[in-house]
Amino acid sequence: MNFPNHPITQSPNHQITKFKNHQIKIVAIIPARFGSSRFPGKPLAKIQGSPMILHVYQRALKVPDIDQVVVATDDSRIAECVETAGGTVFMTDPGHPSGTDRIAEVARLLELSDDDVVVNIQGDQPLLDSRPVVEIIKMLLDVPDFAMTTPACPLEAQEALNPNRVKVVVDNNRKALYFSRAMIPYYRDADTVGDLPKGSGHYYLRHLGLYAYRQNFLQTFVTLPPGRLEQIERLEQLRALENGYSIGVVRVEEAPLEVDTPEDLDAVRSALAGQ
Repeated sequence: MNFPNHPITQSPNHQITKFKNHQIKIVAIIPARFGSSRFPGKPLAKIQGSPMILHVYQRALKVPDIDQVVVATDDSRIAECVETAGGTVFMTDPGHPSGTDRIAEVARLLELSDDDVVVNIQGDQPLLDSRPVVEIIKMLLDVPDFAMTTPACPLEAQEALNPNRVKVVVDNNRKALYFSRAMIPYYRDADTVGDLPKGSGHYYLRHLGLYAYRQNFLQTFVTLPPGRLEQIERLEQLRALENGYSIGVVRVEEAPLEVDTPEDLDAVRSALAGQ
């Protein structure tokens, strides 16, 4: 994917039939901050000659049925990068404690209706796949009981031990029961990970940091105080569960490459070079 002089090319609005009956607006908001303890300046890191944030933006534009894509940032360098490329960016309050608060501020500025859908696309996913985005939007529209939706993919047991791989357990109706950094569910009859049956990805689901919310719930969510479980696990989505809201989980086949460290960036560069 090339961006000569970093231009952002708008894709035509190509509706999907299954969404046509929903008279709502669907907006993707990409939170991006310059400061990062593990990778300062990450959104502006170059991939094939273009800043990472532009790769994410361009891929978000290609998601079917997204009516608008915007970047939410508190950093003028990121804002200038996006604007120079022809993208839409909003400067937000630098005091926000999370990307969700930043997204909610932009959603208010856009004056969205209560039933409009806001999609939270992380700014560190330059290989964003449209399919999980489409699926979480579809689930949110199809199941009114879900306040928000998110994807998850199979995870082998050895990886499930990693606290940086967030696990989720779901019920038969694809509703999240709990998210944790711990290895859940616990396979009681296995003394060690090596005792687990082959193909243990059948038991474990890795949560992926992509969300779709209705506007009214998003604005409610950011007014709720952080919950006890959220503070213990350091997982913001637990705030919804602690307050009785339902989260729908879409199962996808695999996790996209994300950029948390410079080493991750090298992996993305290699992946794109091989395409």
